[in-house]
Amino acid sequence: MKTADLHRDLTVFDGLIISNFSREIFEDMRRGGLTAANCTCSIWEGFRDTMANVARWQRWFSEHADLITPVHTTADIARAKREGKTGIALGWQNLTGIEDQIAHLALFKELGVGIMQIAYNTQNLVGTGCYESKDGGLSDFGHEVIAEMNRLGILCDLSHVGPQTSEDVIKASRKPCAYTHCAPAALKSHPRNKSDEQLRFIVEKGGFVGVTMFPPFLKRGTAATVDDYVEAMEHVINVCGEEQVGFGTDFTQGYGREFFEWITRDKGYAR
Repeated sequence: MKTADLHRDLTVFDGLIISNFSREIFEDMRRGGLTAANCTCSIWEGFRDTMANVARWQRWFSEHADLITPVHTTADIARAKREGKTGIALGWQNLTGIEDQIAHLALFKELGVGIMQIAYNTQNLVGTGCYESKDGGLSDFGHEVIAEMNRLGILCDLSHVGPQTSEDVIKASRKPCAYTHCAPAALKSHPRNKSDEQLRFIVEKGGFVGVTMFPPFLKRGTAATVDDYVEAMEHVINVCGEEQVGFGTDFTQGYGREFFEWITRDKGYAR
């Protein structure tokens, strides 16, 4: 079978995309043969702004129904493949959207959000992000949040989460967790990357690892090429086995410098 034929026949799910979404990008997804993806709809936003982001996605599902379709289950992903559309699984990269209200989890689940990251780089009410100098672990409130996420069927993402909080979440969760977009620390020492021990622990508990192609996290940093990404993928597969490893590109198509400055600041603004 030719490579192009294989790619066309495969079901391809991207563990995380955070592009500046538009019809042009949705068209690129189809041309690239992407079956479905976890698409970020909240990073630093609180409840109100996150609701606005979700509402915008609902409009896009209607306006671009020939290109994209919401997906909540594996059956939905298979349907998207049959229909020749890209399935969109809405996800968060932080839990600031619920503020301090656990009941908001059920609301957003009903609105189609099925993946939520526990923290984004820094501290929140639930736990600690990977850029904090001290990781206090999962808070008491966080334990309640994880239990409710489990009940609702919301996946716990730990990609930007600190090591102690990640371990606490994996132990507390009754369902598998994921590093939807990460790279191996064995090839590049970086707070965002995961040690072999962390990678093994999450897959031993049934979890998933999506390997990111974001250059700063790869071996040669901003000079990285496809070869560096393949090396990272091979390393993670060697550590975890191929059954629980996939893509988590962290693709940021369509954004300029201002966006990257915003997402790297604590809580979305300069102190």
